[in-house]
Amino acid sequence: MVVKSELEKLGMYCITVETGQVEVLGNLSDHQLRYFKAALLNAGLELIEDRKKILIERIKAIVLDMIDNSDYPLKTNFSLYLSEMLNLDYTYLANVFSAMQGITVEHFIIANKIRRVKELICAKELNLTEISWKLNYSSVAHLSTQFKKVTGVTPSHFKYIECAGTLLPAMCEL
Repeated sequence: MVVKSELEKLGMYCITVETGQVEVLGNLSDHQLRYFKAALLNAGLELIEDRKKILIERIKAIVLDMIDNSDYPLKTNFSLYLSEMLNLDYTYLANVFSAMQGITVEHFIIANKIRRVKELICAKELNLTEISWKLNYSSVAHLSTQFKKVTGVTPSHFKYIECAGTLLPAMCEL
């Protein structure tokens, strides 16, 4: 909304506005671009112009959307899905991501799947079997092993601590 509003103030027509990208009709002058950047900064946003940074943000957005907004179990191979969505070779995507982020795409995906597992455990709407199915783990054991490797505790222990009310609030927000 902020992006669209600021562009309209500049007399620009937005063709599409999506997380991480905007397409406008026409070109911004240098003056308009400086104004737009300043307006975004005032709103707590940043204009990313570096192509590799843009690619990283698009990878993140696609992964997060797939993990967070799917009402159906994740059944797609992430590497294939990313390649198809971005129309680029996965090896290239993975190399750029690792070089710029300092972690692999796979570790980013795992960290965010575990974050989502925590959210789902805290929501108390699904059991571990349903959570493992929803996030495309091969089994509850696989989910539990990965969860413990990342967090240091089992999902059951995490749930017990959370239910006992002794959990630090930040733990459910991760």
